Amino acid sequence: MKSMPSVLIVEDESAIAELIAVNLRHNGFRPTWAVDGASAQRDIDSSLPDLILLDWMLPGESGLVLAKRWRSNPKTQGIPIIMLTARGDEADRVAGLDAGADDYIAKPFSTKELLARVRAVLRRRTPEQAGKVLTLGKLVLDPSTHRVSFEERPLKLGPTEFKLLHYLMGHAERVHSRAQLLDKVWGDHVYIEERTVDVHVKRLREALAEAGPMVETVRGAGYRMTASLPS
Repeated sequence: MKSMPSVLIVEDESAIAELIAVNLRHNGFRPTWAVDGASAQRDIDSSLPDLILLDWMLPGESGLVLAKRWRSNPKTQGIPIIMLTARGDEADRVAGLDAGADDYIAKPFSTKELLARVRAVLRRRTPEQAGKVLTLGKLVLDPSTHRVSFEERPLKLGPTEFKLLHYLMGHAERVHSRAQLLDKVWGDHVYIEERTVDVHVKRLREALAEAGPMVETVRGAGYRMTASLPS
């Protein structure tokens, strides 16, 4: 039998946490609950979750600080993070995504929306296992082993950045609009905004390091993956 995906809820408001946990449990997930960063870290050290629902405003360290720490740790950098917060303006959404979150939900939210986002992020976590190794210049991506290297040096990518790179390398030298990338990489996740693409492209470039300039911005059109690096 396929195991239920585990979701760590990091939320200090018990009513919200219990509501989320009940709905997750009734929809085939295995939720656990932590009230702050310290207890969440203990849970993660004990057993890595498949996904983290992380409140921004927590006692002690904020969700923003925790997201940055977990995203920079090799053990936890591949775990998808959805931030939950009452801070709903664009600057806060971008800050959450820049901190390493894969998605962002502003309170109050419906349980239907939450479940849709959880499912969508988990779909993005595991790229298609079938498919050939992609090579573009000195950049190599192997979808079967989830490995990326440049000049034979391994690179560390988060799950969304990996899938974005996989798509761009598979359609190199073509210009893709933000809307096209949303459709092809995020699929039917209707809640994602086009601004999110920019944030993940930025993170992808940072992860690619010297190969980052291979992801070109085409002004007024979108993005293009090219084999050439600026001289």
